[in-house]
Amino acid sequence: MELAISVATGELVSRFVSFFANKYHSSRAYSEEKQLKRLQLLLLRARTVVEEADGRYITNSGMLAQLDMLTEAMYRGYWALGAFRYMSLEDSPIKEQEEFSNSSPPKRLRTFHGSARKKKATYLLELQGALESLEHAVSSMKEFVIILGGFDRMLRRPYDAYLYNDNIMFGRHAEKQKLQNFLLQHSSPGSALAILAIIGGPAVGKRTLVAHVCKNERVSSQFSSILHMNVDSLCRITDHVSVLAGKILVVVELVSDVNQDEDWTKFCSTLASMDSGSKVIILSWCKSSEKLGTVKPIFLNTLPYEEFSYLFKTLAFGSTDPAQHPRLARIADEVAREVQSDWSLIAANLLADVMRRNLNLHFWLSMLSRMRIFVEMNFSMFGEHPLLLVLRRRPIDVTDFLHAASPLRILPSFTTGSSRTEITEERQLLPNVRLGDLVADPGARPQGDFNVVSWESRMPPYTSFMHFVPNGAPSVAEDTPLSGRKRKSI
Repeated sequence: MELAISVATGELVSRFVSFFANKYHSSRAYSEEKQLKRLQLLLLRARTVVEEADGRYITNSGMLAQLDMLTEAMYRGYWALGAFRYMSLEDSPIKEQEEFSNSSPPKRLRTFHGSARKKKATYLLELQGALESLEHAVSSMKEFVIILGGFDRMLRRPYDAYLYNDNIMFGRHAEKQKLQNFLLQHSSPGSALAILAIIGGPAVGKRTLVAHVCKNERVSSQFSSILHMNVDSLCRITDHVSVLAGKILVVVELVSDVNQDEDWTKFCSTLASMDSGSKVIILSWCKSSEKLGTVKPIFLNTLPYEEFSYLFKTLAFGSTDPAQHPRLARIADEVAREVQSDWSLIAANLLADVMRRNLNLHFWLSMLSRMRIFVEMNFSMFGEHPLLLVLRRRPIDVTDFLHAASPLRILPSFTTGSSRTEITEERQLLPNVRLGDLVADPGARPQGDFNVVSWESRMPPYTSFMHFVPNGAPSVAEDTPLSGRKRKSI
């Protein structure tokens, strides 16, 4: 009898515990689902405000600071939402897990280790943190939206309807507004020449920012001519005085520190004498260039990881929804971590262009592995990260990245100013091969000398990066970035 009572009691306790455990897990799952829906709703509201703000001329500096806070919270929310979606992939096949575990870990803070349970807890914390941040940002936007309605709306051409179309500049909302304000600001007669310095590292988008803003009809109508110069051609501004009239916008690209020497002083005085409304934009890597400006400079930094990851996935997936391919989204986040910390927007566009061609799990894993091996091999061969080799215009080895049958080294191109090295007629006659085609099929490598087109911009200033590759030679001749050519259809 006592045995029967004990068995019955144990069964009741077991069912009781099971009932409350199921109820707890059900409640927790409901809470997570509720948080996801709340985050999605807030992201929609935030994106609506950001797009509306990007379509108006905002002159209030406080509102631009608020816009920065909102966009930062928005992209953090997008990253947390995507990461939570592939959280369940921690139980993915062993082979895939081994490929991830054998690869070198990213250098970012959010690299997750430990058990699946710990990782899930970390993802939940990220989700909750992003939700709280976005809730705070959106709740303080009421006055922002009301005041926003008082600013003039930009006139958009039909193809500008979608902010995140790949022909429209991504992000940099506050920076675009600041540059527009500078160019549209009226200069009173007799006032000093207005000079704005845009300072940022290599390939962060300085030239693209200027090209995008100058495309605005209201901005372009302010100037009769737009000149692009470098420091070596400053003294030749006097050669244009006889043919230039009205307000002139001069974009000067500097690749080194420039002192206010005789050439710079002569350049400024010549331009100031032409028209009181003429203006100068300086594009520079050097922080010291801000002393050349007459207004507060614009600093372009590398995009924050969450925003960079959003951009990379937008480029890599194209019209495909990343939510439909969570495993690929997970790999894209890993690639974005590596590229954002050690590379540039050019590298992101190059990799995304290649990966978009083949939405295959093993191919994307292969690209991640190739990129890491590529860095390690160039460290081993030349003692430096490939980015430093790029900046120094030194050869880099891409044999392992392309899985080439024979050694392949190129001299990376880089846009360092307005001056361009002319391509010889002999070079123009050589066959051109896209880097993406070589990745897909190493056998596409032509016999003899050829040119490699690593990437072509889809938006102004339509820069193409072309490299000369001699036949089997360990060293290469100088490459040339081509500007002003629109992308050819593939």
